[in-house]
Amino acid sequence: MDYLSLLSWACIVFTVGMFSTGLTDLQKMRDTKSTENIQFLPFLTTCLNNIGWLYYGMLKADQTIMLVNIIGVLLQILYIVMYLIYTRQKGQVLIQTVVAGAVLFCGWFYFTVFLPVGKSQLDQLGLTCSVVTVSMYLSPLADLVGIVRSGNVQCLSFPLTVATFFTSTSWVLYGLQLVDYFIVVPNTPGILTSLIRFYLFWKFGGFRHGSPSYKPLHM
Repeated sequence: MDYLSLLSWACIVFTVGMFSTGLTDLQKMRDTKSTENIQFLPFLTTCLNNIGWLYYGMLKADQTIMLVNIIGVLLQILYIVMYLIYTRQKGQVLIQTVVAGAVLFCGWFYFTVFLPVGKSQLDQLGLTCSVVTVSMYLSPLADLVGIVRSGNVQCLSFPLTVATFFTSTSWVLYGLQLVDYFIVVPNTPGILTSLIRFYLFWKFGGFRHGSPSYKPLHM
């Protein structure tokens, strides 16, 4: 197995593992028959992001990107459907889902009808997906500032942080091998934010004393 194939498998395994962290929320919804303390928008935005990268992988004919995001889309759809079943705010959730569907349709229409097939189409799609992914990685920074002030890391998930770190690192290395900076750039913030979280766990979670005091929760 060559280095690129090894990185490809690492990307698949770590990314699917990261997507699977949502199964904790899924189990919680089934056990409690409610969606209390579980956010809907992360499922929806991640689904849109996966669809965008799936299209990018199709245009680029990259089997690794395609496989990972097919699995990601299927998992996010499962989370969305289960959320719709158990939430008490079905109207609001349906509106958000319809809006997301409209955005997805407009994006598909633009990239398939207005842009010529070729490098321009691939570059604009890659740039769009990169911006969305960077925004998703950077969006929790405000919460991290609050954690620094309060010294409480109970709202962070250590397993998710580990999964995000290895996922982002594998994709950065994979992108460097392909010389594809649309893969490298958006995953770099994932490494940086994970390192920040590791530091917060070390500083406030009791790791320095050998007994973590945090309670892992999905963020």
